[in-house]
Amino acid sequence: MRIDRRSFLKVSAFGGGGVLLGLYAPKVNAQGRGGPQVLPDPHLFIRVAADGTVTIVAKNPELGQGVKNMLPMLIAEELDVDWKSVKVEQADFDTTKYNGQSAGGSTATPNNWTPMRQVGAAGRALFVTAAAQTWSVPESECATASGRVHHAASNRSLGYGELAAKVVSLPAPSLDSLKLKDPNDYKIIGHSTTGVAVQSIVTGKPIFAIDVTVPGMLFAAYEKCGVFGGKVASSNIEEIKKLPGVRHAFVVERPDITEPIIPGDPGLESGIAIVADNWWLAQSARKKLQVTWNEGPRANQSSEVFAQRADEMSKKSPQWTIRKDGDPDEAFKNAAKVVEGAYSYPFIAHAPLEPQGCTAHYKDGKLEIWTNSQIPGNGRRFASQLTGVAETDITMHMVRGGGGFGRRLNNDYVAEAAYIAKEVGVPVKLLWSREDDMAHDYYRPGGFQYLKGGVDASGKLVAWRNHFISYGDSERFVASGGMGPTEFPQRFIPNYALHASVQPLGIRTGALRAPSSNAFAFVIQQFIDELAHAAGKDPVQFRLELLSSGIVPTEPAPQAGRGGRGGGGPAGLNADRMKGVLNLVAEKSGWGKRTLPKGTAMGVAFHFSHMGHFAHVAEVKVDAANKVKINKIWVAADVGSHIINPRAADNICQGGVIDGLSELMDQEITVEKGRVVQTNYDKHKMVRLAQAPPEIEIHYLLNKDFSPTGLGEPALPPVLPAVANAIFGATGKRIRTLPLSKSGFSWA
Repeated sequence: MRIDRRSFLKVSAFGGGGVLLGLYAPKVNAQGRGGPQVLPDPHLFIRVAADGTVTIVAKNPELGQGVKNMLPMLIAEELDVDWKSVKVEQADFDTTKYNGQSAGGSTATPNNWTPMRQVGAAGRALFVTAAAQTWSVPESECATASGRVHHAASNRSLGYGELAAKVVSLPAPSLDSLKLKDPNDYKIIGHSTTGVAVQSIVTGKPIFAIDVTVPGMLFAAYEKCGVFGGKVASSNIEEIKKLPGVRHAFVVERPDITEPIIPGDPGLESGIAIVADNWWLAQSARKKLQVTWNEGPRANQSSEVFAQRADEMSKKSPQWTIRKDGDPDEAFKNAAKVVEGAYSYPFIAHAPLEPQGCTAHYKDGKLEIWTNSQIPGNGRRFASQLTGVAETDITMHMVRGGGGFGRRLNNDYVAEAAYIAKEVGVPVKLLWSREDDMAHDYYRPGGFQYLKGGVDASGKLVAWRNHFISYGDSERFVASGGMGPTEFPQRFIPNYALHASVQPLGIRTGALRAPSSNAFAFVIQQFIDELAHAAGKDPVQFRLELLSSGIVPTEPAPQAGRGGRGGGGPAGLNADRMKGVLNLVAEKSGWGKRTLPKGTAMGVAFHFSHMGHFAHVAEVKVDAANKVKINKIWVAADVGSHIINPRAADNICQGGVIDGLSELMDQEITVEKGRVVQTNYDKHKMVRLAQAPPEIEIHYLLNKDFSPTGLGEPALPPVLPAVANAIFGATGKRIRTLPLSKSGFSWA
């Protein structure tokens, strides 16, 4: 959210002599997720009670990424109150009060770094003015600390609560006049705070969406066809209605929505809803369903056919060219060494610990929803389209989510709950089973990359060609399935070509943590390692030389619909920053300076995504049976000038590493007869505690020239190629297919 000079602080009173402080923007033109947002009413963030209690509102959805701490920390820092005295309150979704209420893309930090500090600074300025007027002294003689205004010359002080009533009558300061704190004076930013919900989480308090309880609530289960888009042909639904505890059972036909929220996103699939007194009864009745499905043409698709078709396409001319610089074919003829490699990676499910679920209540033409959506605005629009209830008559309560990783960017479960609630007229909690969650996901797209690279006699990388085979139709990729014209190493190689071909796909796809980058890094950074090996150069030095090779001057804009991902330009990879983290991780890991035992090696990789520059080194041991043990992983990150909450930052980076290791070794979604095969954690495995690295050492390269950006996405991608490159160093085996378990590797 960008706040311009026309924005200002709006101040109003509330009960008990306190004050409400909020940033007010008469008009916001930015296109936010879920559509344009206009803020005609006060944008409230701070409550100061007469007794001095400070409550700060966290406006964004919280799914474990720590934003419920981070945003209030920014406000509290500039407000100049002690964090221990702050209470944090979760906002509802409300476009009349808040802008940018979404979670995804590691955007919370860059979008809110300045606006949230301005909110706090404006509040602090008002309390200074109130105190100065009370004492009849110049404001310049007043200072703040720990929620109090001090006048050193007279040794007087007043708490914010004592000044709250006076603040209400003061004119709001202009944002242009605000002076933000010198970073040297930060007492909250850059200091670790404990998550505001940690105590509730570890003691099992009902704070997640799955825990929501509403008086008179019934429970719903929803049966859908295993083949996406399948419809009910016949069922024994009349028998289901007679089962114990079943209140309602009915077929749902997917409505024809002329303006989908997201192209290709159905929102509500056809199926059968069963509503019962509790979820166990609903699920028990569901197991007795006998349904004949009209599966449609997607039932013929399979992962085996996808792979066969990709191999056939790789031998033909590409369907289109995304980017071409120089003449790669001519450069290959003159190269000293040429390397070719065929890489592939599978579909992956998000598999958050908390499956999808939503509670909804339709009454008197209005709808109330409790959700953990990452884009609640889209969920509200879906609910409005399905029920006919105006968006202004839909209340969206944002409840903590047990993980999201991109899955809750889609609101199909919200659509289902809203539709069922409208049909039954009482509060309904819809819960998906684990099998539902994995069988009806928006999967990370699989893909195939057929690479060819050449180095000259000096070991310089001079040519690179990629035939990228993904999924889509008519030169358009499926959601999160494309590669744009600025993906590294584009711009750093004089002779470069990125060609593309697509094949039809029947399952749904979407953004998984570090979308596209979670697969591309594995391919690109491994192939760079292959070329370094061919050139006879150290992998770190080879990368540093590549980053120093210069940038192609003409930079095409990403093409709409072709998977452009904004890899270049102002927010793109900065070669100097990437060299900085690469040098840092090499230094901290002792790269090239340590003698390792036989069967143990180190691998390196870097990747830029979501405005974050990351480099990883992995030390890995592989035994004769291809059992892999990770001894240690080093992480170096440049995400700008400040790490707002260091403890949370470390947790996010560690989580990204472990998440990436799960994707590397075992996770795979395959399709047979149009259906997903893996529907639980036994087939779509997570790294166990005993398999995780005993140490993940994290270092931050603070860069004062750049504002802070996010960590959740960019911390993940480099770990996959770093470990794979280490495995090559330990065994001499280059694995080009994910997951590694398909090549006979497993965790020790």
